[in-house]
Amino acid sequence: MGKTPLEIIQTLKDVPAMPNVIIKALNIIKDDTAGSKELSEIMSYDQALTAQVLKLVNSAYYGFAQEITSIKNAIALLGMTQTKNIVIAVALKPMLTSQCGRDMWKHSIKAAIACEHIAKCTDTIDPADAFTIGFLHDIGKVILNLSSNEKYQNVINRVKDGADVLLAEEELFGINHAEAGFLLVKKWRLPVLLANCIKYHHHPLASSMPKASCLIYIANQICQPNEDNIDKRVLEEFNIDMGTVAQFKGEVTELMESLLITLDEKA
Repeated sequence: MGKTPLEIIQTLKDVPAMPNVIIKALNIIKDDTAGSKELSEIMSYDQALTAQVLKLVNSAYYGFAQEITSIKNAIALLGMTQTKNIVIAVALKPMLTSQCGRDMWKHSIKAAIACEHIAKCTDTIDPADAFTIGFLHDIGKVILNLSSNEKYQNVINRVKDGADVLLAEEELFGINHAEAGFLLVKKWRLPVLLANCIKYHHHPLASSMPKASCLIYIANQICQPNEDNIDKRVLEEFNIDMGTVAQFKGEVTELMESLLITLDEKA
């Protein structure tokens, strides 16, 4: 019998480690004395990451006039925080796809773009923070898959039949992916804002940071085939209506296409 999600999280060696390049990138960005030189140096040690980042920077999503041929120039054009977002998205791709499949990773990218875009439009939180929140909101599914891929396939099948995803997870695992993700990012020592939004991304009004949690809730919903299930109380908290949600969805869908074409290319 496999370990439960809580047991996996509580046993350090069983918890997925955050890739070293992300840890180093986050530490450099937090350090006021560090700059783009230090960030480009740590990224240059990972050739696959460097290639992916340069490919992305030169994609239609960013639309720079000149070709970017070095990480140092890429960071200078993108800025430190935007580079951090790309590093997180690229470096975590193997973990997400190996445990949950490419659809999970693509959904994470879509939610990140949606979160970032809505944050810019509404001036809710820093768009760079919003991207990270959107990308990691479903990270708890990695833990559930580690516990039992077979059980999680059962969850997926139940959801297809109309079951609530959190209730299905709780019935089969004793914990849902929002709680598991919260515990994982706490283990990774990521910011409180991020942990809180992950924990409450299905029930944002229960959060102590409702605006930020409502942001990821709406972003997650507009990445679904049918966004009509949005809780109207969340729209009131966020001071928008369904017309605005539909507008966001159209804008985000356009942004997603060019980014996913580049990021989803198989190496």
